[in-house]
Amino acid sequence: MAGVVIVGVGPGIGVAVAKRFVREGMSAGLIARSEQTLKAAADALPGAEVFTVTADSTDEVGLRAALDRVAEEYGVPDVVVYNAAIIQPDAVGDLTAREHLDAWAVNVVGAITTAAHVVPAMAERGSGTFIITGGMPEPKLDYASLSLGKAGVRTLVTLLDQQYGASGVHAATVTVAGGVAPGGAWDPDGIAEQYWRLHIQPRAEWTHEVLH
Repeated sequence: MAGVVIVGVGPGIGVAVAKRFVREGMSAGLIARSEQTLKAAADALPGAEVFTVTADSTDEVGLRAALDRVAEEYGVPDVVVYNAAIIQPDAVGDLTAREHLDAWAVNVVGAITTAAHVVPAMAERGSGTFIITGGMPEPKLDYASLSLGKAGVRTLVTLLDQQYGASGVHAATVTVAGGVAPGGAWDPDGIAEQYWRLHIQPRAEWTHEVLH
């Protein structure tokens, strides 16, 4: 049973997205760095078909292997969500070059690795949705590395659409403009609804960025 795969499942948006998709009868492949995080996510999805795999989004070999394990269990996914990010306050000049590269590896390169591994199979099948959790609709001085990263994934979505859109793959970002917290303007369940809406959009009405 193909379904949704979430890389960087974590509490908040990741679990909320998983809940929204399994509510429609989909399986959920969950990938995160720690067993504890995965257990908490799986426990939040009682009765659902759930498969968990540990992997770090910066470990290309490990991430690709994790995606393969989910595909072996459920087949080529209908939806893949990249939700991993390093969210830290920093201004230009605060980080070393190494620290910037480490942030970029999670915020952008992990998304590239994930897309490169799963999107071609979606294109071969002729359908699929690839969504990245975005942010920073405008760059923020106090979040320089994250602002750069979110600009990077926005561009990645454009490139994926150029390369695979004609083959039936819907690439998009859900751009979250504030701090995620239950009951607020950026409630995770409300945000998760945007992912579902992107997935079910008719091809003639595809959008590639939703601002929430």
